[in-house]
Amino acid sequence: MRAGRRDRGSAALELAILVPAMLLLIGFMVLAGRVAAANNAVTSIAGNAAREASLARDASAASAAASSAARAALADQDLHCVGGAQVSVDPSGFAAAAAGLPGQSVVVTVSCLVNLADLAIPGVPGSRTVSDQGVSPIDVNRGAANTGAGP
Repeated sequence: MRAGRRDRGSAALELAILVPAMLLLIGFMVLAGRVAAANNAVTSIAGNAAREASLARDASAASAAASSAARAALADQDLHCVGGAQVSVDPSGFAAAAAGLPGQSVVVTVSCLVNLADLAIPGVPGSRTVSDQGVSPIDVNRGAANTGAGP
């Protein structure tokens, strides 16, 4: 009987210690999930925007196509970037591709500031920037005039 009296209240004490630790662990799992999902989305969006840019016929059309594709994909994926996403396009390869030099590419960089403040986890910053680049080769024949030769 005496041994049972010493254990009285130990379950409540264990629970009082365990609950905050479990809540913190769950919060960090949500944080990691949110950052990973945003990272995957930005990687996919950058690659798709680069592909859209590489299909354009000139540098200005490539920039417009990449920006438009990236912003539409961000809206489709419901990724809310603080202050809007930053999309930069490097279409410098189009000049060389127009001259017939193979191996040129277009690079699209997408950056998104993800809000983490609503998680309210101690020590976690209010936001985190996720960024990635997409690279796609430019087809040197894409800009060539159609001569009517071929199938």
